[in-house]
Amino acid sequence: MRVVLYSLIFFSFSSVFSQETPDFAAVDSLYREDQFYVGISYNTLLKRPSGISQNKFTPSFSLGILRDMPINKTRTKALATGIGYSLNSYNQNILISEANGAPQYSTISSATSFDKNKLTLHSIDIPIEFRWRTSTPESHKFWRIYTGLKLSYLFYTQSNYQDSQTSIKVVGNPDINKFQYGTYLSVGYNTVNFMVYYGLNPIFKSAVLNGNSLEVNTLNFGFMFYIL
Repeated sequence: MRVVLYSLIFFSFSSVFSQETPDFAAVDSLYREDQFYVGISYNTLLKRPSGISQNKFTPSFSLGILRDMPINKTRTKALATGIGYSLNSYNQNILISEANGAPQYSTISSATSFDKNKLTLHSIDIPIEFRWRTSTPESHKFWRIYTGLKLSYLFYTQSNYQDSQTSIKVVGNPDINKFQYGTYLSVGYNTVNFMVYYGLNPIFKSAVLNGNSLEVNTLNFGFMFYIL
C-alpha cells in the first residue's frame, strides 16, 4: 500500500507541473495605439516685415497624451484626440517694450549689440488628428501618417530683451492671440517621426510695427516621438 500511495502522489505532482504554460502573450485584436508624445522642433516666423530677421536657434518643445479611436476592422485607420503642453521660443529682432502700460514695437538695428531678445509662449494644446498606420496586433513597429488640427490656448507669454545696459520684460502682452490654431503632419516609422506644423492664424492680433500690422505666423518642423 505504501508503494501505491507514493506512486499516486508522484504522478499527481507530475501531472500538475507538466501542464502547458498559459499563454499570457495572447493577441489583442482590439488594440489601441494610445500614446504619449514628445516633440522637438525648430520655429521659424513667416510673413515677416522687411528688416525683421531671426537669430540663434529658436526651439519648440511639446508633450502630451492622445486617445486612439480606430474606425476600421483592421484598426489601421483611427481618429485621436488628447491634451498636451507646448513651449515655443522665438529669437528675433522685434523689440517689445511698454509705454504707459501699452506694448510698443520697434526694429532692433543690425548695428545694435544685444544679448537676448526672445519671445516665449506657453500653451495648453488639444490635438485632433486622423491616423493611418500599418500596425498589427503583434507589433508596435509600423509606418504611420498622422495629420490634423491643433488648438492652443496661450496661458503665459513673455518677451525679454537684454543688452549691456538695459533689461526689458513684458509679461501677458494683450496684443498676442491667446487662441492659436494650426495644421500639422507627422510621418515616420516606429518611435521617431518627422513633424511639421503650420500656424493658421497670426501670433499677434493688434500689434503695429513701423506703421504696419504685425501679422507673423509660425512654421515648425522637427521630430515627434511616440511612446506607448
